[in-house]
Amino acid sequence: MRQPLSTPSKLRESALRTLQIEQAAIGGLQAKLDESFDHACELILACQGRVVVTGMGKSGHIAGKLAATLASTGTPAFFVHPGEASHGDLGMITRTDVVLALSNSGETAEVTALLPLLKRLGTPLVSMTGRPGSTLAKHADAHLNSGVEREACPLDLAPTSSTTAALALGDALAVALLEARGFTAEDFALSHPGGSLGKRLLLRVKDLMHDGSRLPQVALGSPLRDALLEITRQGLGFTCVVDSDGRLAGVYTDGDLRRTLDQFHDLRGVRVDDVMTRPGKRIGPDVLAAEAVRIMEDSRITALAVVDAQQRPIGALHMHDLLASGVI
Repeated sequence: MRQPLSTPSKLRESALRTLQIEQAAIGGLQAKLDESFDHACELILACQGRVVVTGMGKSGHIAGKLAATLASTGTPAFFVHPGEASHGDLGMITRTDVVLALSNSGETAEVTALLPLLKRLGTPLVSMTGRPGSTLAKHADAHLNSGVEREACPLDLAPTSSTTAALALGDALAVALLEARGFTAEDFALSHPGGSLGKRLLLRVKDLMHDGSRLPQVALGSPLRDALLEITRQGLGFTCVVDSDGRLAGVYTDGDLRRTLDQFHDLRGVRVDDVMTRPGKRIGPDVLAAEAVRIMEDSRITALAVVDAQQRPIGALHMHDLLASGVI
């Protein structure tokens, strides 16, 4: 039985050697980028259908990841297994699509078997191989060279550097297409509504605020007692104070109460006007919830009044709402 590496330092040496080889493989891709990369991008940007990504074995795993990356960055794409394509799944591919085929050797039988069918359909083909002279490269409309000098595997057999290079080149393709389309962070969030990024970029203040009967407010001139009762009743830690026209004149918060107790020994004659914070932090209903988080953090407060264009309170937003929604 073969003995394992004897010391942790030997294990780290092996890991470091692998990382250096794969780093060099990625660095070597820069010299291989040429006009064919531009042509591949042009074919995909002009595509009226979807990008169908295919590959076998380890290249298939990279192809699946690339399809997912393209789809989430503005280029509709999906993965088709080349073996299944020859047994019916080719029906998923149409004339309006572009096929992106990955094979390090460029001679993978299951992938090259698709060539006559793709030519008959007239579907444009972009290949990504490590051999520009291979069958797949020569029959492609555009070829992306992902070739590496050697695998990180000491036997130079297991796909390691080659799959890393293909993954990096696929990311480069996806990012180039993303920038060419003018794809934005908000576009990205639309395809990730369940993630934290989607919540930060899609949720707006109006989606989370308390409104209607849940909006805490008292009128200018009200006894401080009324403001305290309103804060207690709504449980948001503050109340809006509105003038005779219904506009926000200020806010009174739990923090203001502590300062009031330091200032007044007898609260019975105190009115909310005397102790409220003017003009009070406020925010519009269409502002991103993430912006509300920034305002609260910068101001060291836990709640905001939500006002309309006339500065009339229409809602209240609390830090707990932002936490519960996953925005923070």
